[in-house]
This record gives sequence, C-alpha cells and structure tokens, in this order.
Amino acid sequence: MKPEENIPVLIAGIAGASLGTEIAKSLRAAGGYRVIGCDINPMAYGHFDSRFDATFVADPDSYIESVLAIAIARDVRAIIPGGEAPAKLLAGATDRFHAAGIALAQNDPEVVRIAGDKGACFARLAELGIAIPVTRAIALVADLQDFPMPCVVKPSKDSGGSSFVFFARSVDEAAVYVTYLLRNGLSPIAQEYIPEENGEYTVGVLADRSGNTQGVIALRRVFNAKLSVMSRGKDYLISSGYSQGRIEAFPEICSAARQIAEAMGSRGPLNVQGRVDGQGRFIPFEINPRFSASTHLRTLAGFNELDHFLRHLLGLAPKAGLAVKAGWYLRSLDEVSADVGAGAGLR
Repeated sequence: MKPEENIPVLIAGIAGASLGTEIAKSLRAAGGYRVIGCDINPMAYGHFDSRFDATFVADPDSYIESVLAIAIARDVRAIIPGGEAPAKLLAGATDRFHAAGIALAQNDPEVVRIAGDKGACFARLAELGIAIPVTRAIALVADLQDFPMPCVVKPSKDSGGSSFVFFARSVDEAAVYVTYLLRNGLSPIAQEYIPEENGEYTVGVLADRSGNTQGVIALRRVFNAKLSVMSRGKDYLISSGYSQGRIEAFPEICSAARQIAEAMGSRGPLNVQGRVDGQGRFIPFEINPRFSASTHLRTLAGFNELDHFLRHLLGLAPKAGLAVKAGWYLRSLDEVSADVGAGAGLR
C-alpha cells in the first residue's frame, strides 16, 4: 500500500445536514482516505452515515482529551473541524495535537480567534481598509441609539448558520432582540442591513500555511427554496446556512474576498459571506475561518479544497488543481433509518 492511500482522517463534529457530513462527501469524492468521525451527540447523523468508516462519541466534559485519544488510537494523521464550536476548541489545543504528530486542517489559531468574535473581526477589517457594513458591539440597549436602520442583530460569537440572527426596522425592534440575546447570555452586535437584490455570495478562499492563496471559488446564492432562507419579509431576507446557487468565475467577487483573506493573514480555509451594495461593492457580513458547509458543492464544481489542503498539510503532491466548472449547484437533505441500538462507535 502506498503511504498516500487510505489516509486516516478524523472529522470532529458530524451532525446531519451540516459541515461535518459535507466534508465526508468531499473526502469520498477524492478517494484515498479512511474517514473517521466523532461527535458529542450519540444520535448525530454521521454515526449512521455509510460514508464514515468508523465513528465515536466524544466526551463533552473533556473534549480535547477525548478527541486526541480517538485520533491516537486510530493513527489519525489530520483532524478536520466539522463545525464552529469544534474549530474553536481544537484551535486552542493546536500544540497538543501537533506534539502527537496530528495536523489540524483549519486556519491559523490567531485567525480563528479574531474571526470568532464578530465585533473584533469587523473592527479589524475596518482598520485594514476593507469596506464593511456599519457594525457595533452592543452591551446595553442604549448602545443602539443613532445606529442606522434597518439593521441585523446577531450574537458576536457562534452565529454560524444564521442562528439567532434577527432583522430590525427600528431601534425599538432591535432593542427587543438585543434584550433577548443579553438575557440568554449572548453578546450581540448590530450590523447595517445590506439588501440582497444585487446578489449574495459565499466565497471560499484557500491559502497554504505560508499564506499563499491557492484558489478562490464563489457561489451566487439563490433563494427560491425554503432550505436556503432563514427568514423573509416584504423588505428583507436573511439567508440560512444552506447555500446553493450559481458557481462561476465572478472575478470581482473573488478578488474582494481574496483581499479580505490576505489582509487577515489567512493560512488555511476561509469562508466569506457577503452582498453587493448599491455602489457595486462586495460587502462581507460573515467570516468563518474554516471550510464551508457548501464544500461538497465546490467539490462537484472541481474545487476539492479539502483534499488539496490535506495533501498540503501532509506533504503530498496535489492530485489535481482547483478548477471551477460553471453551473448550478443545488442541495437537499438526506434521510436515513437506523437501529438506535446499533449507534455510535460500533462501526
């Protein structure tokens, strides 16, 4: 067997219809991997997904130790975060995994830290001269005074997939959502609302460990399916975490996203979501320093960023370039029936 065949990799976070299972699809498409998964939830979809060779339940009370033990026992060479929470936890333990000879397939820990706080992240982008929506951290309802309306209110941390994202037409409406987030222990930000009429895009920018951009791919989102819409009204649309739409070159969009990634010092996968404003500028509203849940759509377009980055981390030559095949790339949900008694950790 060649050393690059059946490489054991671990996806940390394998809930259904989410990043973890999309990563598994891309790894299967590439071939040459032994795909292992873990999740703190014994009923996570990935435990019953045939794309995984083995799955395990991680201990939520000692998550890093549990994931490390699973990885060592299975001779894992690289771990890929399957969600925002695992990405943050794993980034904080980068040295421990590296000491065990295990690569983390995510961005530089400092980039993960900065992007993990949206208030700090967008303040940093403004300092770097990047065009952004007006963004303000909100500690008190009074902080909403003089903020431009309409706006979006969302948590400064952990709002991936558009969770707890609210549209407000007035300060009074925004105050309701801010109060709700504060009472639930979340730190809100207010962000200027950019209409989606001129296009909303999700853009992946892949850099190597030296910060050199390896490829950029953009998808213009469509919202004719409920799956892609979190909420909608006569004067607004909030997208969900399920991207689908048109992939093609989109040079201006890709150039703007690349500028953002390079300004942030990205050294790995970075996903930028944004809309085009009335001046024709691509304005980011969400930045995630990890692979996107649309990664399998990108793979279908010839842009297998996962395989490319893993091979880079492991010192292997790329199998193929990062191409972009123009077309419509759509998605749905999968279903599975399973014997609950034959769940996690038994494969």
